[in-house]
Amino acid sequence: MNPAAASRARLPFFVYGTLRPGERHHAWTLAGRTVREEPARVHGLVLYEGPGYPYAVAGRGTVTGALIEPEPAAYTDVLRLLDELEQYTPGGAANLYERGPATVHLADGATRTAWLYTAAPPLAARLRASGTVVPGGDWPRGAG
Repeated sequence: MNPAAASRARLPFFVYGTLRPGERHHAWTLAGRTVREEPARVHGLVLYEGPGYPYAVAGRGTVTGALIEPEPAAYTDVLRLLDELEQYTPGGAANLYERGPATVHLADGATRTAWLYTAAPPLAARLRASGTVVPGGDWPRGAG
């Protein structure tokens, strides 16, 4: 999917930290607003520990999480909430995370394109230099 088309797409979301089902931010951002939540993975990422939440960074690894598909009527609100939570503004110079399309692998072997929040470039560089990797790319099970 080209970047221009992706920026307008109503893609599902791949979540790997506090937005995963059962985690603290899922309840107020996603619970009751989804039509599908299923285990998934994204290859080509390394997960780093953060201050109470993880950061995904491009690398040689796999991150475990969930594919979340919002209800059509809730999509705009969910997108706004997640962008705010992840401190992401399209084109913003001070973003904590960047949002972009990624290929998500489901347990049945299928793949889907979904939005993924990854650490913004300045933070990603710091994490690669001195961050703590989450073993196995599965947070919180691999954290701490």
